[in-house]
Amino acid sequence: MVTEKLRDIYWGWVVVTGAFLVLGVSYGARYCFGVFVHPMFVDYQWPMSAISIGYSINLLFYALGGLVSGRLLDRMAPKWIMTIGACLAALGFISTGFVRTPGQLYLTYGVLCGLGSAGIGVVVSSASVGKWFVRKKGLAIGVASIGIGLGTLALTPVAGYIVKNYHLRSGFVFLGVIVLVVGVLVSQGLMGKSRPEAYGLLPDGDQPATKPLKKRYDVNVLAYSSPSTILKDYRFWVLVSCFSGAIMAQSMVFVHQVSYAIDNDIGRVAAASSLGAIGLASIFGRFFFGWLSDHIRDPKYSALLGYLVMTSGMYILLNTSTVGTLYAYALVFGFGYGSLAPMMPVLLSDRFGRDVLGSSYGFLIFFTAGVGGSMGPVLGGIIYDSTGSYDYAWRLNIAVLIFISLLILALKPKKRDAGNDA
Repeated sequence: MVTEKLRDIYWGWVVVTGAFLVLGVSYGARYCFGVFVHPMFVDYQWPMSAISIGYSINLLFYALGGLVSGRLLDRMAPKWIMTIGACLAALGFISTGFVRTPGQLYLTYGVLCGLGSAGIGVVVSSASVGKWFVRKKGLAIGVASIGIGLGTLALTPVAGYIVKNYHLRSGFVFLGVIVLVVGVLVSQGLMGKSRPEAYGLLPDGDQPATKPLKKRYDVNVLAYSSPSTILKDYRFWVLVSCFSGAIMAQSMVFVHQVSYAIDNDIGRVAAASSLGAIGLASIFGRFFFGWLSDHIRDPKYSALLGYLVMTSGMYILLNTSTVGTLYAYALVFGFGYGSLAPMMPVLLSDRFGRDVLGSSYGFLIFFTAGVGGSMGPVLGGIIYDSTGSYDYAWRLNIAVLIFISLLILALKPKKRDAGNDA
């Protein structure tokens, strides 16, 4: 009886489960980097900007890897893309525990972790989920991306504890082992199928006799046969600009907020746990903004709301001097930041369809993470080294978030095939 019920479960939800777990270990481990920044600053006596470059290089190679992994995903199931990615990322984490120079950090954490993380990141995971859903796409991607929040919530306090009581080497080795074991087992066990049509299924688990419903996603959307056509559409560049700004702000605070808190006499474990608080709040944000995008006329308004909530969080961080205000910032910013992972693939699919979602998402991540994301940590480090404070860094984030909140309103609707109903 149980076996029969399991067979009745639409495989798309199995893909959601696999993406949830892989995203949890992938991003939970990567977002622990902020825990290691201050210990490296103290133990190795490296400039803050030199340490920050390691994270920026990681994002740059993550973005480059996303181009390849997204393109591959439009041609094959995610199983081996994720397996190879998990192995590379694990090797990078473990090797980072033994670095002695910034150059070695750039190679291990920057290049190896960055490329490996692309194989187990949102391009592969969220785009895989997006290929199995149409009407419930926002909800499904939102649920899968909750793994990012839970992974951050679970791993950052543990990494902070290990670094405080043992050594940062032990922390990096721990993260590498977790990524290897979970990444390989889940990808091999749950991520072996590509898209529903290849197995005689319909998106959302609909039955063949079900009358098609006129919903927003993929209905009457002008077909895009190749990623090159998307690059010629100005709407893609609006998305690039908006999410580049949001990810720049996110990556800056993820790398520097723990150091900022310690500078404000907040304990190391409490400071590290603020990253976990962001992860906790983002769980609710991912579900809410994914759900909201399924229930409003245009999902761009869901993205707009996320940007505005992030802006409010940054204002709180700018005025943070106690544990209480630090956690208030983390909860507000985390809820808004939770909009990013579901809204990128949702808006891409809404504007351009799901047939080239892997490739288009790979291009979007290349620009947003490779440009915006890699700039954030370096800018934060340079501002800190120049002024001895993060105040101007946080003010820059606020200005950028306000700008993209206005820019997203300029995003035009999807184009439709001639002759089809609106």
